[in-house]
Amino acid sequence: MQEKLPPTGVLEFKRCLTAEKMAKKIKIKQVRSTIDRPKDQKLTIQALGFKRLHQVLEKEATPQIMGMVRKVQHLIEVIE
Repeated sequence: MQEKLPPTGVLEFKRCLTAEKMAKKIKIKQVRSTIDRPKDQKLTIQALGFKRLHQVLEKEATPQIMGMVRKVQHLIEVIE
């Protein structure tokens, strides 16, 4: 059996897509405390990876991360 390979144009297109996805990064900074906040907001801040106030993290701008950012937008600041 001979294995079918996709045309080279398809491979180049896939490489471009993965490079484009990797290039989209955002920096986020926690500027407000999670004290006296609902549990789901505390867990979202933890899931983003924050350990302390004024910590800056760099994350890929995936739909999942952007949804978490929107959920706690009042506690964090997006740095471009």
